[in-house]
Amino acid sequence: MAERRSRYLRPALRPGADGWVAAARRVDSPNFDERPAGMPVGLVVLHNISLPPGQFGSGDIEAFFQNRLDATRHPFFATIHDVRVSAHFLVARDGELIQFVSCNARAWHAGLSDFFGRERCNDFSIGIEIEGCDDLPFTAAQYDTVAALVRELLAAYPSVGALAGHSDIAPGRKTDPGPHFDWDRLAGEAGLAPALLPYRTVRPAGK
Repeated sequence: MAERRSRYLRPALRPGADGWVAAARRVDSPNFDERPAGMPVGLVVLHNISLPPGQFGSGDIEAFFQNRLDATRHPFFATIHDVRVSAHFLVARDGELIQFVSCNARAWHAGLSDFFGRERCNDFSIGIEIEGCDDLPFTAAQYDTVAALVRELLAAYPSVGALAGHSDIAPGRKTDPGPHFDWDRLAGEAGLAPALLPYRTVRPAGK
């Protein structure tokens, strides 16, 4: 059976002047602030997230990013319900795109981070959460949406010079998007030049 493809690729996913993607379902998060004055977007960071851990489709990710997570619903939630975080985007298992913060603003997704000596990655990055975990593959629909979104982000923000995983910019602290995320597949679907993936090693021909 053919893998299910994303239903969320039209209309185009390019952010408008206000930093919002019209094709995304908008769910406003209060967890953002302004980027430093004059700071261009230079980096796209990919994450994975599942709430409860390893479970999908619960709606708890949206609740978490809106500071309304019910700490009594799951033991893990009691450890995080006071944490204030967000990302610009979430890509659900079926490929749906949800946007929480304008790309023009600073979402709180990367935390303590370093991009080749440049700290505070939230200042200059866009964060994309992909519903998933380190232990399971992502879906074809998710790759479709992430690739289409990345293409449009690169078109809207020519200053973006790289994509990275959360584990790349916070090594030892974070592991996402994890070993099951297929960077080669994303690069192929999004048409990414090798220079846009500075943390990926270039394999010898035939390997």
